[in-house]
Amino acid sequence: MVKGLLGKKLGMTGIFADDGRHIPVTVIQVGPCVVTQIKTKATDGYDAIQVGFGDVKEKRVKKPAAGHFAKSGGKAFRHLKEFGVEDPASYTLGQVLSADLFSVGEKIDVAGNIKGRGFGGVVKRHGFAGGKDTHGCMTHRRPGSIGASAYPSRVIKGKRLPGHYGDTRQTTRNLVIVDIRPEQNLILVKGAVPGFSSSFVEVLKPKSAFW
Repeated sequence: MVKGLLGKKLGMTGIFADDGRHIPVTVIQVGPCVVTQIKTKATDGYDAIQVGFGDVKEKRVKKPAAGHFAKSGGKAFRHLKEFGVEDPASYTLGQVLSADLFSVGEKIDVAGNIKGRGFGGVVKRHGFAGGKDTHGCMTHRRPGSIGASAYPSRVIKGKRLPGHYGDTRQTTRNLVIVDIRPEQNLILVKGAVPGFSSSFVEVLKPKSAFW
């Protein structure tokens, strides 16, 4: 069994359960993913498959990548990712993997890059309360003093300060699959997942399924 697939976050919506409850869900297009390389312990030291997702024009890839893709049918992909498998011999180059790998009610992990927010101050980036709004306060959104007096006379490493905010990898764990629409390669997951609409995500089976 492959431990995950690649997909694209399409956005959020809501559906109604049989008992009338409204459930907020994220729609993820899972696959189709194509097996582009098979790795085994004998040749590579571990068992895994490499899958490609997101078609791209062949003229947009460099010759080494085009030669690599030619072994699995010639179609080029925007994203490549390795996933561990228990039996690599059960997969073939060019094999297509899709949403039928998962089932309704199953728990999954979804990993992706959260939205990039540029340069942020301490209020937005770290949730600082800020200064007063009255009595002549001049430090409404400033971080305040960061020094350490005479000793050690420097700013301590790890001090929370303004800086780049967002665009970092994040994994949301134990999300429940509410519905699967295999004809469209869509899965509906309860709750939110990292990233913006149309962003690239990894849909992973939880570690408890393998370890």
